Amino acid sequence: MGFSTQALSELRQAAPSLAAKRAVVGLDGFVDTIVTPVALRRGQGEDFDPISNITEFGERILQAAGKSANIEFYPRMDKLGGNGPIMANALMSHGVYISYIGALGQSAIHPVFQEFAKKAHVVSITDPAITTAVEFDDGKLMLGQMRCLDDVTYDALEAKLGADGIDELLGAADLISLVNWTMIPNMTEIFRRLVSDALPRLPAKDRFFFFDLADPQKRSRQDLLEVLEVIATFGQFGHVTLGLNLKEAQQVHLALDFHPLGESKSELQQIAADIRTKFGYSTVVVHPKESAACATAEGTYWIPGPYVSKPVITTGAGDHFNAGYSLGQMLGLSATSCLALGCTTSGHYVRTAESPTFADLETFLANWPE
Repeated sequence: MGFSTQALSELRQAAPSLAAKRAVVGLDGFVDTIVTPVALRRGQGEDFDPISNITEFGERILQAAGKSANIEFYPRMDKLGGNGPIMANALMSHGVYISYIGALGQSAIHPVFQEFAKKAHVVSITDPAITTAVEFDDGKLMLGQMRCLDDVTYDALEAKLGADGIDELLGAADLISLVNWTMIPNMTEIFRRLVSDALPRLPAKDRFFFFDLADPQKRSRQDLLEVLEVIATFGQFGHVTLGLNLKEAQQVHLALDFHPLGESKSELQQIAADIRTKFGYSTVVVHPKESAACATAEGTYWIPGPYVSKPVITTGAGDHFNAGYSLGQMLGLSATSCLALGCTTSGHYVRTAESPTFADLETFLANWPE
């Protein structure tokens, strides 16, 4: 039986339990403007040649050194953004009940989140940050303005909900996903307070914790190692998963003084296993664009991904992978099937710019050539 067939079978068997699953996700919030950089404009609207890759874009910028440059960004769409809202929205599309805590609006919910807020239980602490997502054929650049995320603190959360409100929210959750550590300066302290204050008060439950660092390149090695140790302390209250894209995984691996590794099947499995063993996490997941791997206490696993060379959208692909993988964990699927759900969720999204429903997952898996 191939991995997609196995995943489809496991998914259908677990489907009756889906309606009872609840997740708490946070703690960021962004308004994303997706743009295409213009290389040569011939007329109005979309009558232009795009700057197709990051190298070409970088060369255009370098040519302006000591001079100046005018680079046009052609807007494609405004959408809800941030690792947390995108992951939460994807989980909600799958059928999971979502409580979201984050930066969705101070005095009122920002318009891009209003539809999301109608379907989820939302707790907003501050205004959303702003991202201009510049998409290329070989990657993307996320240009952010995020000073408001300084207001995301444990004290702010407690002031909004009270200790009893925090306990009620977290206690009912099968999944607690805390993402975008890199861009929230107080996130490590929030993790510490959850472990010291909130989680010990909760009744015992078979719950999952999911963490996504979100490109920690701008954080120091000391900060990175510190938060990785703090994340490990959540293990006394549930199953801890650390999700990493290829760049993040290689950065963490090097920060731990391991020998540099690439992205072959065996190397991805080794990276995941090394990180998992170092901190004692339940699971470490590594997801490049063309495949996905994970390590658990039982072993390491790898599947090829449903790669597409001309995606409709790439911003949010990793968050959709995280949603699919976490759904598989909540439903009790095998590690390989969790990987397949992550790739399926991301694969559908990059092809359609829409989060897949549960039925979409079934259709994608059923038609996935192996």
